[in-house]
Amino acid sequence: MLTDDQRREAAASILRVEETRVPMVQLSRTYPEMEIEDAYRIQDLWAEQRIAKGARLAGHKIGLTSRAMQMASKMTEPDYGRILDDALFNDGAQIPATRFIKPRLEVELAFVMGEDLEGAGTRIHDVMRATEYVVPALEIIDYRTEVPRAITDTIADNAAFGAIVVGGRVFRPFDVDVRWIGATLSKNGIIEESGVSAAIMGHPAAGIAWLVNKLAAVGAGLKKGQIVLGGSFTRPVDIAPGDVIHADYGPCGAIGVSFT
Repeated sequence: MLTDDQRREAAASILRVEETRVPMVQLSRTYPEMEIEDAYRIQDLWAEQRIAKGARLAGHKIGLTSRAMQMASKMTEPDYGRILDDALFNDGAQIPATRFIKPRLEVELAFVMGEDLEGAGTRIHDVMRATEYVVPALEIIDYRTEVPRAITDTIADNAAFGAIVVGGRVFRPFDVDVRWIGATLSKNGIIEESGVSAAIMGHPAAGIAWLVNKLAAVGAGLKKGQIVLGGSFTRPVDIAPGDVIHADYGPCGAIGVSFT
């Protein structure tokens, strides 16, 4: 377990990397005694500093929703991070790749809350009832530390969140079967990945229910209007300046962005 001073030092290190775009040594190497509780507290301190500088909390992201990724990270459950409003992009955006260090893209669904949702015991049907609408989304993931990373490194680093892109068709959660939304992800005209939303813990709202239960343990929850990324149903795809991305969700629309 780390001291409060060590946690603050770690959060300050991540903030510096965001400014310099130079990856730092893994926190798990600098602080070998760091535990998952420490990692989430470091993430808290990082978020508090970003918000103090003018950013606004726009929502949350969930990662490690597939069994394969959990095994690779030696975890038995997902992890979570924050979405800040200065990392939101819309369909058609030209995104400067230089704002990231080593960006990769994942195909996801974003749930926008129609009401507050909190409390232990939250289940999938509670998430569906509290969701105003669902929209296709891409998550840009990025690492602020060197690799390989321990799970504590990823969590402290805001669960590797870089940015979110939303687009396609906005739909209400009961208007379609959200378990069976398929998508292909193309880079420069070549399909790199494809998947179906049921790959997210069997149901894309399952991760959000998990998140609400985890937040309940620290006296928090989801708020009306917040965006929640439910987790990826494809493997991540590397991106670089000049890449043109097209994610096709079939009847649910498409997202197109380019990286400059």
